Amino acid sequence: MFAGSVDEHVIVSERLRGNPLGDPHERPLWVYTPPGYATGAGRYPVVYVIQGYTGRIGTWRQGAPWRASYPEMIDALFASAEVPPALVVFIDAWTRVGGSQYLDSPGTGDYHSYLCDEVVAFVDERYRTLPEARHRAITGKSSGGYGAMVTPLLRPDVFGSLATHAGDALFELSYQPFFPEAARTLRDSYDGDWNAFLSDFYSGRPAGSKASDMTLIELYGYAACYSALPDGTVQLPFDDLGVPVQDVWSRWLALDPVRMVPARAEAARSLHAVWIDAGNADEYHLDSGAIAYRRALQAAGLPDSRINFELFPAKHGAIEYRYPLALRWLAPRLAP
Repeated sequence: MFAGSVDEHVIVSERLRGNPLGDPHERPLWVYTPPGYATGAGRYPVVYVIQGYTGRIGTWRQGAPWRASYPEMIDALFASAEVPPALVVFIDAWTRVGGSQYLDSPGTGDYHSYLCDEVVAFVDERYRTLPEARHRAITGKSSGGYGAMVTPLLRPDVFGSLATHAGDALFELSYQPFFPEAARTLRDSYDGDWNAFLSDFYSGRPAGSKASDMTLIELYGYAACYSALPDGTVQLPFDDLGVPVQDVWSRWLALDPVRMVPARAEAARSLHAVWIDAGNADEYHLDSGAIAYRRALQAAGLPDSRINFELFPAKHGAIEYRYPLALRWLAPRLAP
């Protein structure tokens, strides 16, 4: 039995209407309200939660065996009255290629603007929020962690705090090692033709029924977000040997959170609270990415007093227990 409640909405997005992948522009949106919200009159900070690559909104309710789901964990946290209450908003940004990286892209659609302009306005209009950036945080894991790292840099007027759990960063270590494997698979299975792979992937057979599916669709999905041309053409960042194509790869690197910090140092210095974590045995070396992101923030002038950094004894998966830890740390810093 929940102490708070979860309201389920559908938001009609004009920014996603007619998107290049033909994905729905009507999206589910969940808003958790903590105990006391329904009977009170006060205003609340808001934490926006975004998912990793392939994540869909219903996944939040699918707790692993013997583990609570995220809505259950945050409800228990706020029911304990150990932290100041906050609203928690669950975002849907799924696309046909598996994700959006929460960026505006001619290859996927305007998911950054959808989040920052439409979703935030929707919530502020319908709930008693504290509608200033210092009272808003964005949090996520993996690709959601990436979105959490870059969104406040791009829009410091909207988000003032963040929590990133094993977020995509330091692309040379997290993405580039997969280029040769993808190029070899594409050569041996699809005659080097990405369109042949996509036709096969979308043919109706179960996704993941071939061992190469996830590597190929994930890299293609990232390329659709990071390096699509203005007409929507997706450019891959490596050639038929898996060697980076420098003019395309450089566009990926420009969107690496580690490089975005010095490019947006003023926004970085304005951050109110930053939680960074990763597993010390992360398969994608996102522990190194977390360290590099922290160092970049420090170099930009963000005081250590505003940063909480931890490496946990873990790999990339089964880390949902860290979500409420970050929320426990963030909530007092978002409170008025």
